[in-house]
Amino acid sequence: MTPATERPAITPETLRRLAFDQSIRWTSQNDDLWQLIDNDLWQLTRNPSLILSTVPEQRLEALLQRAECHRLVEGIVEAQQARLERPTWFASQHYGETLARVAYFSMEYMLSEALPIYSGGLGNVAGDQLKAAGDLGVPVTAVGMLWQHGYFRQSIGPDGHQQALYPVNDTRQMPIEPLLDADGAPLRLAVQLPGLQIWLRGWQATVGLNRLLLLDTNDPANPPIARLIASELYGGDNEMRLRQELVLGIGGWRLLEAAGLRPDVLHLNDGHAAFAVLERARSHMARERVSFSVALNATRAGNLFTTHTPVEAGFDRFPPELVSKYLERYAEYELGISLQALLAMGRKQPQDPHEPFNMAYLATRGAGAVNAVSQLHGRTSRYIFRELYPRWPVESVPVGHVTNGIHLPTWVSPDAEAHWYELHGDEIPWRGTGESSVDELLAQVDDRWLWQIRQHARNELLGFVRSHLARSLAVHGASPAEIEVAGSRLHPERLTLGFARRFASYKRPNLLLQDPERLAAILTHPAYPVQLLVAGKAHPADRAGQALLSEWQRFAARADIAGRVVFLEDYDMRIARHMVQGVDVWLNTPRRPWEASGTSGMKVLANGGLNLSQLDGWWAEAYAADLGWAVGDGLEHEPEHDAADAEQLYRLLEEQVVPCFYRRDEQHIPTAWVKRMRRSMSELVERFSADRTVREYTERYYLPLASAYRQRCADGSALAIHTSRRITSLRSYWHELAFEQIEWQAEGDTYRIGARLHLGRIEPEQIAVQLLAESRGNEPATVHTLKLQHHEGAYASFRTELSTRRPVADYTARVVPSPELGLAVPLELPLILWQR
Repeated sequence: MTPATERPAITPETLRRLAFDQSIRWTSQNDDLWQLIDNDLWQLTRNPSLILSTVPEQRLEALLQRAECHRLVEGIVEAQQARLERPTWFASQHYGETLARVAYFSMEYMLSEALPIYSGGLGNVAGDQLKAAGDLGVPVTAVGMLWQHGYFRQSIGPDGHQQALYPVNDTRQMPIEPLLDADGAPLRLAVQLPGLQIWLRGWQATVGLNRLLLLDTNDPANPPIARLIASELYGGDNEMRLRQELVLGIGGWRLLEAAGLRPDVLHLNDGHAAFAVLERARSHMARERVSFSVALNATRAGNLFTTHTPVEAGFDRFPPELVSKYLERYAEYELGISLQALLAMGRKQPQDPHEPFNMAYLATRGAGAVNAVSQLHGRTSRYIFRELYPRWPVESVPVGHVTNGIHLPTWVSPDAEAHWYELHGDEIPWRGTGESSVDELLAQVDDRWLWQIRQHARNELLGFVRSHLARSLAVHGASPAEIEVAGSRLHPERLTLGFARRFASYKRPNLLLQDPERLAAILTHPAYPVQLLVAGKAHPADRAGQALLSEWQRFAARADIAGRVVFLEDYDMRIARHMVQGVDVWLNTPRRPWEASGTSGMKVLANGGLNLSQLDGWWAEAYAADLGWAVGDGLEHEPEHDAADAEQLYRLLEEQVVPCFYRRDEQHIPTAWVKRMRRSMSELVERFSADRTVREYTERYYLPLASAYRQRCADGSALAIHTSRRITSLRSYWHELAFEQIEWQAEGDTYRIGARLHLGRIEPEQIAVQLLAESRGNEPATVHTLKLQHHEGAYASFRTELSTRRPVADYTARVVPSPELGLAVPLELPLILWQR
């Protein structure tokens, strides 16, 4: 600790630095500071930068003169400094020798209520991973858009219908500051649109040791249509979406370079920023004076594409004529390729002039690795992308997976945090930097201790719900009497279920309403009553989703429900945080396999909540009978199966969930319920944390990609030039390959296999001749590579030996590009020849 005489003075500028660091509010212990300055505004907004902007500096100085305030700020500053200076996981592994910087691109980020530039799940993943990267010391610079309105704000009218509102995000009241150039002036970049140059402004947000760089098109020098590019997240028409993605991808990479950064790895969080792969290649072309094909070969080795879409229809697509309008000049004059070559990168069938341009295909064809966000989503994605790899088996489609996780310090409840602090000290106990495992910590507490946390969290949630309801009613002009009794029928001892999702048909938000009378009976049971909290938005263009939302409004308004269903309007991070901290059970009912991962259910884990969810996304790999409850049979079904899933959901609630909650011992503790809490926390909290996710990304993707990128760029891109020539040669002559003969001879328990190939102009060292046996029964799939025996002219012979344990009929011979070429096959070169 710095000696007292050397401590920097505590000034209003100290408060500003704390307010602008998005990592400082990850612990509820810091809430006291902002509550002391303006408790009412803090409770409503949780935005320290807003609080500071509304308090005169003289008052701040006076506050800091008070001993208790000075001690509070001094303690926070010291704790923050100690945390930032503490040795990190990344440094302890000496990974900095391989990986200098990751650039993480995402359309949205959910970091805090103070920075409303998010919609939902995608932003949640981006924000939580950026925070976890900071905790672990992984050097990540994130890039996104500074949305002037963000996602729409929801208002529910008296008729139960959703209304979309678009308040302005005021940069003076957000924890961001202008990004400055080398001369200390605000950074501005020029980008060409058809017949027009527009200006992009740069901003930055601090996230511990890392930064989030944000692009802003609201420059006064721009025409109105350009100023509105960064207006609404997921708003506007198809052309506006293309403009947004051009700004994010091309402008985002230029912003990085203008800030003096040249990352080893580009991580695309979904396909919205896929144009960044083109701009990264263009920059390499200009720097190394090589062709686009060589530049792409060099840079794609350092690109990672994470797909979040569980259905092909979810990918962003643009008509060819629209892409031509915006990118023809860029392709021809800056990339040095034809427009048709660029369009081919975004098409399943490169030569089809009518096929739309698919951003996910562009991201894939510009990546050195592709991953999905859960085990099941990996399988689904391999099926979706299979047509990019014709004749390859679906299981060989190059899509891996890293299951999402959540940033625990963001989502754990203040009460739970305080209790764990008593046991463990200044670290959240289950984080990677902690010394104790969850099992060890749970062993230190009895059932009563755990149940008291759960009881207190539920009570805190209901207090928030009543306050939120009262405020909503007042905004809509309710009478004082109505406002007074808002939420009064909610009871702190009742089983409380939570359901909060985007209202889209595939998420089946109304599965619980398949039989409204049966749900009403569950809620109003005389001995075992249940209460349900619902929240969520439907996209303004999604009429079906809005109809589903209105259906909940009508049900909640029924007199016999008596306030046991509450819909919380304007679902955002603040509402989500309170709900996941306080509900007893989190419900999730998507149609499998349409939930790529899901993270909301992960957030209840450390708070002692349990999950009742469809076997989809993360829950498909997390579920066990003693951890929570599952809907579905682990298979995919058509919508007609919804009735069966609804029946199963009702039965689980009636026969298992509700009775388990109310079955108490002599101390009035639901011991079976608490046992599930223990198992759920012990098995799942660490497993589904963002710390684990970021460590996996680092070790499985970032480090290998950084090494491959550096190798291909070394010595004037020598390896990239070499491999690019190899790719061109193999593509040109692959059609000349042919199997001439395959011979099998059985000798005892051994097969001796010989294969003779016509090579044409392909060298035998460029190919691998393999025998594939697909999985059958208990036998896993296997691949055996034959060795070159003889090569003469256009022909070569290959041989191998195998056990006779599997019959000859199980095997098929094939030829693929050799692993010795140093290519990611089939991702970079999807060539394959099968024995006929």
